[in-house]
Amino acid sequence: MATVEHIHFSPHDLSVKDRLVTYSSNSSRVVIEGLPQIFWEDGLPWREANLWAMERVTNGEAILKTVSSNLNGLLNYAKFLESRRLQWFEFPSRKADRCLVQYRGALIKARDTGHISPATASEYMRNCIGFYRWVRRRGLLNSLLPLWKDKRYLIKYFDQVGFERTLAGTTTDLGIPNRKRIGGILEGGLLPVSAVDRDAILDFVKQNASPELYLMLALGFFTGMRLGTICDLRIDTLERALPDPSARGLLRISVGPGASPPVHTKFGVTGQVWIPEALCSEVLEYAKGLRRLTREASAAGEHQDLVFLTRFGNPFGRRNSDQSSAVNVEMSSLRKLGIASGIKALRKFRFHQSRCTFGTELARCALANCTDVAIVIAMVSNALLHGRNSEATTFKYIRFVQAAPAKQAIANSFMAAFTGIASMQGASDE
Repeated sequence: MATVEHIHFSPHDLSVKDRLVTYSSNSSRVVIEGLPQIFWEDGLPWREANLWAMERVTNGEAILKTVSSNLNGLLNYAKFLESRRLQWFEFPSRKADRCLVQYRGALIKARDTGHISPATASEYMRNCIGFYRWVRRRGLLNSLLPLWKDKRYLIKYFDQVGFERTLAGTTTDLGIPNRKRIGGILEGGLLPVSAVDRDAILDFVKQNASPELYLMLALGFFTGMRLGTICDLRIDTLERALPDPSARGLLRISVGPGASPPVHTKFGVTGQVWIPEALCSEVLEYAKGLRRLTREASAAGEHQDLVFLTRFGNPFGRRNSDQSSAVNVEMSSLRKLGIASGIKALRKFRFHQSRCTFGTELARCALANCTDVAIVIAMVSNALLHGRNSEATTFKYIRFVQAAPAKQAIANSFMAAFTGIASMQGASDE
């Protein structure tokens, strides 16, 4: 299947003299480390998609992280084309046979069956449309090909002083609406697990998975750090942990680009996160053990201080990203093993739910000891390293905890009513 490789891109200038093509390095242009490039199953590059990525980064149209996300969506399209033996540039007159129409149908089917989220389906389709717009604009595809039908839309809203405004835009008949799930969901559209399920998951992982995954999940459940931060965690970061003067048994570690050493965080937020002293000691003990030291011996110099390394000495996480292919693979195996062992909590468990669980438990404890919601929001926001203007995200945790007693009372009421009906039905049958 098609893959994405991240390359070291050094800009060169091309010149032709006497039918001889020569390339010379251009030192005035910025070197790009980690530029995503798509390669087909046969090893050939998808030149048009790769050129689209390179141009957007070098022209300053988008940051590298955005382009990587776009190429990841386009990679899914490339895999679809290979699985159906389709060509990305062929658009027959029959609409149902066109690759983009078939891909849209496949995304909707995957969304409806729960394999991908509504947001992912919309994003993947949007990435494809953006790529084809660029291809057509560059003249790499016949402008007369029937790709889609453009549709104009108008959005009316009121500005801060009360005047009605209208926002105009253009969409296509291939766009997939993002129908979000209604209800109390937290970051990433996920729900937390209960404390009982959390402990069951950790016990099962400790017995049946790698020590690395167990410690990563423990850090997620008890610090709230994202996967990208955990994968980029340094030994020096843990060794420089300081006791929290207001909370006995808790330490504070510094993360973010401004920390020493710097540790990746989403949106480049610098701050401190809590970590239980016992967990910090356990992770440091692992870091100094033979298993990790063997991996450190195979690691490159800039990676040797990472707490978590693969068996080949590579980082678990992608550069400046919250994603990890290695963790995804092991989580998939863990879910299958958990289902076979009867651990229901692992059926649809995702790593990011560890962060949701931490935030929910923290909000629950804070609300039990403080009636000022503003203070609780600030506490949860600081612990989760939410960026500026993220009050709405933080407040989801507060509302989720506040709604929990009402949900439980309703569930108990329905259960009591159902039990009574069932009892009456049983008596009448007798």
